[in-house]
Amino acid sequence: MPGTIVEKLLNNHLVQGTCEVGEIVECKVDLLMLHEMLGDQIARIAREAGLTKVWDPAKIVTVLDHWVPAPTEKVAIIHQEYRRFVKDYGLVHDLGINAGVCHVVVPDSGFIKPGMLVVGSDSHTTSYGALNCISTGIGATDATIILAKGTNWFKVPSTIKIELEGKFQQLVTAKDVALHMLKMFGTDGMNYKSMEILVQRPESISISGRFTIANLGVEMGAKCVAFEPDKLLDAWLATIGISGYKTVLPEKKAAYERRESIGLDTIEPLIAVPPSPSNVKPVSEIKNKDVDQVFIGSCTNGRLDDLQLAASILKGNKIHQRVRCIIIPASRQVYETALKEGLIEQFVHAGAIVEYPTCGPCMGGHMGLLGPGEVCVSTSNRNFPGRMGARDAEIYLASPATAMASAITGKITDPREV
Repeated sequence: MPGTIVEKLLNNHLVQGTCEVGEIVECKVDLLMLHEMLGDQIARIAREAGLTKVWDPAKIVTVLDHWVPAPTEKVAIIHQEYRRFVKDYGLVHDLGINAGVCHVVVPDSGFIKPGMLVVGSDSHTTSYGALNCISTGIGATDATIILAKGTNWFKVPSTIKIELEGKFQQLVTAKDVALHMLKMFGTDGMNYKSMEILVQRPESISISGRFTIANLGVEMGAKCVAFEPDKLLDAWLATIGISGYKTVLPEKKAAYERRESIGLDTIEPLIAVPPSPSNVKPVSEIKNKDVDQVFIGSCTNGRLDDLQLAASILKGNKIHQRVRCIIIPASRQVYETALKEGLIEQFVHAGAIVEYPTCGPCMGGHMGLLGPGEVCVSTSNRNFPGRMGARDAEIYLASPATAMASAITGKITDPREV
């Protein structure tokens, strides 16, 4: 019998096959998420395949987020194709251009429940595993198959169990935990594996922080990330009106490929040094490197508590005159709440640039590309050459606390020093 969370979830959605590690199984999909990055390809493949209707228009969520608003004529055409696609197939849940970044808006809007099998046309769809479900990214062809059938084929992954123990030191965050894990596993140590995470003290890592860790799971190669459910998850789901769900726990005799324990109190502020998210070092070892730009936002760290943390570091300070500090709330809801709390005003008065919700600079879309040789501290998820502009620009991945501390001093800075 299946024993890990992911094995049990796949078994619950099984159409064909045997749910054993390494086997290929066909499973029903509960939700498909699409955005414009692959949307035009999916629309073209669907047309070429002669697809006239989708399996269930109410189980597809669409959103414009990567290039918002359209920065070029080419992107404007992609947006037009997206809108035609939504209209032609009668898709029910179109979040459009105003909602924000998909991996924040989709769960916050109540589309995700524990026990679901969710797929999306974006690698960071692993984020939703924070809510005790399977969520994984797929390509355009797989997405089109799901549009037609509502099922897809999956290889049953082996599972690595990770237990997070203790509590954080001052100004250490879930982003630092994720970076610590990237240093442990590298960018391929989790290739096509499931990461199952137990937070021993539920209050030690917020649901927002769990989204951050699950988001970065794919940077380790993970097929999916599944957090064990607890009282904190129940409380968070209640705040957005979600009820009537059934959580999934692993069996006591579940077979894991390996187990790891991480003491949260042993982690200090960390930073990923280019050219890889796994090239992780203590911020204290990199400090005093001049910074040209700071980006606080993205699906990794653009939630309200990320902005609140950045604001707490900024309080009483100004952005360094040499630094372009770009802050992008990850959703309209986050933006509106930050406005009400005075965070946006604080950022602007201190010299930051606050933009409307979009992926924007994270993937070199617009509103913050880097020039040759420039250095950026970013709260996003990838620092490969050319990711945010010029190939020889340097991207350092860090928490909102480290990013804001660096924006204030103009140099990479341990937030505990500000």
